[in-house]
Amino acid sequence: MAFRGFPTEAIDFYERLEADNSRAFWQANKGTFESAVRDPMSELCEELRDYGEFHLFRPYNDVRFAKGRPPYKTAQGAVSEGEGGTGYYVQVSAEGLMAGAGYYFMAKDQLERFRAAVDDDAAGSQVEKLVAELERARYSLGAHDELKSAPRGVPKDHPRIALLRRKGLMAWRSWPPAKWLHTKQACQRVRDTWTDAGPMCAWLDEHVGPSDLPPEDRRR
Repeated sequence: MAFRGFPTEAIDFYERLEADNSRAFWQANKGTFESAVRDPMSELCEELRDYGEFHLFRPYNDVRFAKGRPPYKTAQGAVSEGEGGTGYYVQVSAEGLMAGAGYYFMAKDQLERFRAAVDDDAAGSQVEKLVAELERARYSLGAHDELKSAPRGVPKDHPRIALLRRKGLMAWRSWPPAKWLHTKQACQRVRDTWTDAGPMCAWLDEHVGPSDLPPEDRRR
């Protein structure tokens, strides 16, 4: 089926899950999750297939090594990777819709290429301008993590130190629940976000690109 938006039941489901994140609630409301959350997200990803093959995240948290973590995730996310390496992310939750694009986490080899490019006067000035333009357009910029001080060998007064401290670079935008979320306009909001982030993502694809490391080494 074609994507027609997320029904109001999707927001209601996550509001109630946040209040009662238990197996009993999940078992009683699993059908609502599937029809109001999972299926519309799958349909949205199908509409966005020109951005790559999407992976829908499992609704279950891994609680084996995280004491106190609730058993179920309070958002449904999906992610794809473009041919150049850019990641495209979208999620729905009680807070509404969020969409972002970029390199949220960089493996060691990606981070080395990123910092070298940011340090370069020409390439670094270019991405600094692209980031500033997104911030003026009220996009949020961030990453999986960032250093509290300058990377080793980089002066603390480097003109682009804020970028050099990042361990990734992603732009995103979020919207609270509104009537348009329940229509196909939600898909266009996601597309517009990824289009706006396109120039920054193109810079990242050119200067960083996918990791060459084996998958098991990328998060070390």
